[in-house]
Amino acid sequence: MPAGVQLLDPAFLRKLERLSLVCRKPFPGQMKGEKRSTRRGSSVEFTDYREYIPGDDLRYVDWNMAARSERFYLKLFVEEEDLFLALLVDSSRSMGFGEPRKIDYAIRLAAAVGYIGLVNYDRVMVQPYSSSLRKPLPVQRGRVGIAPLFAYLQQLEPAERTDFAVALHRFAAGAQSRGLAMVISDFFDPNWQEGLKALFARGFQVTVLHLLAPDEMEPTLRGDLRIIDSETSENRELSITPQLLQRYRQTLEGFCNEIATYCRRYGADYLRVSADLSLEEVALRSLRKMGLLR
Repeated sequence: MPAGVQLLDPAFLRKLERLSLVCRKPFPGQMKGEKRSTRRGSSVEFTDYREYIPGDDLRYVDWNMAARSERFYLKLFVEEEDLFLALLVDSSRSMGFGEPRKIDYAIRLAAAVGYIGLVNYDRVMVQPYSSSLRKPLPVQRGRVGIAPLFAYLQQLEPAERTDFAVALHRFAAGAQSRGLAMVISDFFDPNWQEGLKALFARGFQVTVLHLLAPDEMEPTLRGDLRIIDSETSENRELSITPQLLQRYRQTLEGFCNEIATYCRRYGADYLRVSADLSLEEVALRSLRKMGLLR
């Protein structure tokens, strides 16, 4: 991001502190936290019974059931542990397009969601990618991780072309934890399906934030122009007419719908985001409405 630009406003951060991440299925954590785990432990939420085994803690014996059945049963409770959040940020050259740049908006969006995770003692990492995986931010936990998260995100700059499938396959293959994977990308790669499929196969709960620049969603181009691909440097001369712009809008809508349909098929969340949209609108309304935050 440009030097001296504030990542997130302090008033906005105070609003984010009232939120927490929501996962639809339990994941095994590593430390005590505030999310439902696959394990059973000693929280306040009852889940099941099992027969008493000598050596078990007698505090968890259901004495009422013992009186009725003359057998000892132990109460089991949901174990509350931390959630693993992977923020997968597209940092390819196409993300440098727009005003504001898509990469700058992606950075602020990742900072907001990562901040929510850290104040709730979830484990948060950032993995930027382009043609392959770039050096990640190691897993952070708790408020001590906020400064490293913000500092890391602020130095991200777009580089190289996108290879969505290769990058996400490598991330999924190397992931040592499962949890929530948030993919922030413009999806300008024909192999995006293969990349998402790798995350589904690894067992992540996936949220897709499809980020587009305002000029990509509603172009204002007119006249005879040479269009240059920012990642491949291929160019094409075009005469921009109202008819061509109409075909472009239809193609873009079909592209977005294809991604949304694919996500629904595999149980992932999908949200299309314009880079000029208020970050508060996205975090405090859209992500809460889709059930990712509460």
